[in-house]
Amino acid sequence: MANQSEKQNRAEENLQNVENALSKTELFIEKNQKTIWTVLGIIVAIVLVIFGIKKFYLDPRSEEASKQIYKAQQLFEKGQYETALNGDGNHLGFLDIVDEYGSTKSGKLAAYYAGICYMNQGKFNEALPMLEKFKGSDQILAPLAYGLMGDCYMQLDDVQKAISKYEKGSTIKTNNFATPMLLQKLGASCEIAGDNAKALKAYETLKKDFPLSNEAFEIERNISKLKEMTK
Repeated sequence: MANQSEKQNRAEENLQNVENALSKTELFIEKNQKTIWTVLGIIVAIVLVIFGIKKFYLDPRSEEASKQIYKAQQLFEKGQYETALNGDGNHLGFLDIVDEYGSTKSGKLAAYYAGICYMNQGKFNEALPMLEKFKGSDQILAPLAYGLMGDCYMQLDDVQKAISKYEKGSTIKTNNFATPMLLQKLGASCEIAGDNAKALKAYETLKKDFPLSNEAFEIERNISKLKEMTK
């Protein structure tokens, strides 16, 4: 009888540990999600400059789109997401650029931005098809797109689809910026789904492959917690 009581107490304690860990992450995301996605959008712009934004406009059809998207990007950076999506009457918005130049690299980039605009407005169902349209091969943007789709599914309470997107993003175009973040999200979403073994694997990969990343600094606590729970 004592053994049964001890096991029950231990199970309740482990459950409380998981809830405490996850609640901190969920509270942070809830309070800061607009800032997070705005910062991600600005990072996208910076990355494009670093890696050479001109490569997106080599197609002659996208010459005009490149002029239009520049204005939409300015509106985006000012937080004017609705106008950035639909245009200001003089310049096309991201949605129009996607419609008219969707097959070009400029159009795909516009879809990426449109997805982030929708996310900042809390329109996650609308954001997903836009992010799906982005089929970039950039070392940073490609995995980030999957991460954003995962964030949308998490907001829509579809944890399994979120896990699928985080997992895909963490395995393509691995790099020191996006991959650690995606592994951390993969682990957290797996914990929510109750797949502690998969969560532990994600955290251990993060610790092993990206030990100097910001995400790895506190990951040992997650690893220890999960190992304790599986005893």
